[in-house]
Order: sequence, then structure tokens, then C-alpha cells
Amino acid sequence: MITEHALLPVRQGLEQDFEAAFGQARHIIAAMPGFISLSLSRSIESPGTYLLLVEWETLEDHTEGFRGSAEYQQWRALLHRFYEPFPVVEHYDLVTSARPAGSTAAAPGAD
Repeated sequence: MITEHALLPVRQGLEQDFEAAFGQARHIIAAMPGFISLSLSRSIESPGTYLLLVEWETLEDHTEGFRGSAEYQQWRALLHRFYEPFPVVEHYDLVTSARPAGSTAAAPGAD
């Protein structure tokens, strides 16, 4: 599993429109092969900046499967007009994680 990480700088005054468009766009990405989950969070300190985290089964599910699909063109049409500048997207492999003591679920990479 890999995690896609993107800080999305949304143009000032368009935050509500962006959130509405993202509500439509999330259904597009969620239907893609290899998609596991996503979260979109808004910065408290910089309200025009959003953090997008998407979990994929493989890197290629994102970079080749999703980005090479017709569905990606729909995603672009809905969202790319909001960004200034265009976001940097990076991919991460999990090294370690932790959960509260007493949690019954095992955390991947936990000691």
C-alpha cells in the first residue's frame, strides 16, 4: 500500500466551491481499481490549503491506472481550476505507525 500526499492550495474565495466539486470528484476516484481510501482535510492555520491523502494498493494504480484513465479527465475538469499554484503530489510507503495502548487492532509496522 502507498499513500499519495498532496497539499492543495485553493484560490482565495473559492473554498466552498472547491469543497462542493470535491464532493462530486471523490466518487470518481473511489471507483478506480486499486483505490483503498481518501481523506481531505482543511488547514486551520491556512484555510485555503487542503491536505489530500489517498491510499492506493500500488503506485501504478495511481500513476498509470488513475492518471491514464478517462475518469481522470473528469477529475481534472472538476478540480484543477481551483489550484494556484498547482499542487505537488508525492507518494509514501509506511515505515511505522502507532495506536493508543490497549487498542485491539494491530497497526502495520508497529513494534
